Amino acid sequence: MNEQLKQRILRRLDALADERGYQILDYVEFLESKYAQRSTPTNIFAKISEGIEDTMRAARIPIKAVSATTGLVDSAGKVMKGVAAAAQSVVDEALQAAAPPKSAPGEPAAPQVKPAVEPAPKEKS
Repeated sequence: MNEQLKQRILRRLDALADERGYQILDYVEFLESKYAQRSTPTNIFAKISEGIEDTMRAARIPIKAVSATTGLVDSAGKVMKGVAAAAQSVVDEALQAAAPPKSAPGEPAAPQVKPAVEPAPKEKS
């Protein structure tokens, strides 16, 4: 689908209530099942959120409760992405600190430090 069409649809969807949005979602999922392969979310939190949402809708739980619950799951997913990014940053900094310093182009390389005790020569048998 081209970007202009997506934006046009999104503008129309923004004006609708959640209940109408779920009706549209049902219709889109029907069209996917009939004409295309269903795209599956790659993010684990998106999968969980969609599963919870589908279960709650099947149980005929009020739309506001469904929206609030999926909003909480989405928020938890964003928090976990932030935590994962922070952890990755810490790991990257630790790896940089542990790596030997690199010399800049044109500068002599750092001298090799020889051990204070020379290893004993190997005896020939």
